[in-house]
Order: sequence, then structure tokens, then C-alpha cells
Amino acid sequence: MKSNSGQNLKLGILIVAGLTIFTLGVYFIGNKQNLFGDSIMLSSVFKNVNGLQLGNNVRYSGVNVGTVKNIKFLNDTAICVDMLIDRESGNLIKHSSLATINSDGLVGSMVLNILPNSEVSSRTIKEGDTLESLSQVATADMLNTLNQTNENAALLTADLLKITNSINAGEGVLGDLLKNETLAHNIQESAANLNETTNSAREGLNKINRILNAVDYENSVAGLLLSDSTAQKSFSSIIEDLKTTSSQIKEISADLGEFSNSLNSEKGALNYVVKDTSFVNHLDESMQNIEEATFRFNQNMEALKHNILFRGYFRKLERQKAREERKQ
Repeated sequence: MKSNSGQNLKLGILIVAGLTIFTLGVYFIGNKQNLFGDSIMLSSVFKNVNGLQLGNNVRYSGVNVGTVKNIKFLNDTAICVDMLIDRESGNLIKHSSLATINSDGLVGSMVLNILPNSEVSSRTIKEGDTLESLSQVATADMLNTLNQTNENAALLTADLLKITNSINAGEGVLGDLLKNETLAHNIQESAANLNETTNSAREGLNKINRILNAVDYENSVAGLLLSDSTAQKSFSSIIEDLKTTSSQIKEISADLGEFSNSLNSEKGALNYVVKDTSFVNHLDESMQNIEEATFRFNQNMEALKHNILFRGYFRKLERQKAREERKQ
């Protein structure tokens, strides 16, 4: 009897302990899942829940505030997610907040995050409110993108390797630049010549600027031509007149050439004067007679100066000439 009583006591203690542990486990799990506390039901609609499951945590600003209660399809492009939010924490969540689904770490379970929206002011959430959802790039999409990027980088690296090998082998223009010393020397000389040309052009521009700065645009002819439209028209007409005069001079030169040819011909007067010796002798005698007449005329004029009748007139002329010279 004593042995059975001891065994029953141990069994009862074991059962009570098991029930106590089970009750505490259910309580802690239910408390964690907000099954027994005062909570608020919220909803949010997503196009893709990205593997979200019932019981996953709901976080607000990184703090666990609830759990996922239900996931159901509204249509083929909308999935409604119901959340149980602790009422005390719900008093801090605004209705303008955004709901998004992320992974808890790189390979962890999915978490529904509620993000505060400080740009829009609104009331706090109430029972049955629906939060606006924000779709973000899933980890799988990021891994696919990274995989594609790695493949492209590998192809690019292979192409760069081919180009580098071609350059090292001296192929193409870049290879010639790296391997051909003559080409490199020619390029250096071309660069030096280009530098000299640039310096010369700069010096020329500086000279032109100095000349332009030295021009008095207000009082010079250049300023008058640049600013006065009437002067510009007059200058244009002068240029046209010069063109016309040039044409006329060409015509006159042609006429003079014909006249010269006619003079040099056998029937011309110049040919007669040059080749006829008798005419030359007569012309020489005429010149001598003219000189003698001129000499005698000068003697007569000197005689008139000393003549009493004309002496006063010539002295008057001399005095007038002297006064003009003194004035000058």
C-alpha cells in the first residue's frame, strides 16, 4: 500500500508539473502572439507577400508590436494580410504609416514592417483600419539581379582581357602608341607644334587686342565707321567710286597704249620727230632762237626796272614781296 501511495504521489506531482509547464508555455506563446492581450486588428493589401506566413512578427520602427493573423486572396493581384497589433503600441502608430514585407536578415523569416510616414500627419490607427502597402525588392530579386550583374561583369572582364592582350601585342592604334617609338615621337612633335601654334595664335590675339584697345572709337575714323551708319554708307559709296575709277583707269591705260603704238608707228609724229634729222636741226635752231629771245627779253625787263617811268612800280612790288616774306 505504501509503495502504491508513493507512486501515485509521484505521478500526481509529475502531472501537475506537466500541466503547469504546459499552461505557462501556452501563456507565454499566446502572450507573444497577442492571443490573450488587448489588441487591434489591422489590414494591408499587397501584390506579393514574398513568403510571409501566419504568426510572423509585425514590427513598428524595428520593435515587435504584433503578429500576422491571417493571409487571404482578394483577387489574382491583391493579397490581404490581417495583423494583430498590441493596443498600447497601436496608440503610437499613425494611420498614414506604410506597411512593407522584408526578410529578417539575409536568409531569415519574413517580417511585416510598419514604417512611420512623417511627411503626412494623420490620426492614430483604429480597429479595422487598412494601412497603405509599400512594395520593396525581394531578396530573391536582388540575388537574381546580382547574378545577372556578375555574369555581365565576367563578360566585360573577358572583353577587357582581350583588349589588353591586343594592346600588349602591339595591335591597333593603342598598341602602336605603346610599342611604336617612332609614332610616339611623332605624336610628341605634333603636340609640341600644336603648342607653338597655340602660343603664336595667343600672341596674335593679344596684339590684335592691344591694337583694338589703342583705337579711339569716339574720335577715330574706325569708330566713325563702326558707329555711324551714314558714314558707313558714305564709305561704301567711296569704295564703289574707287571700283568705277579703277575700271576707268584701265580703259585709259588701254587707250594710252594704243596712242603710244600709233606714235611709234612709221606714220606717227613721234617717229617723224625721232628719225627726221632735218626736223631735229630746225627744232634745235628754234630752241636757240627762243633762248636768245628770252635773254633779250630779260635784258629789256632789267632796263625797264631802271627806267624812271617804271622804277616806282617795280620798287612797290619788291616792298610788297618783302612784307609777305616777313609775315610768313
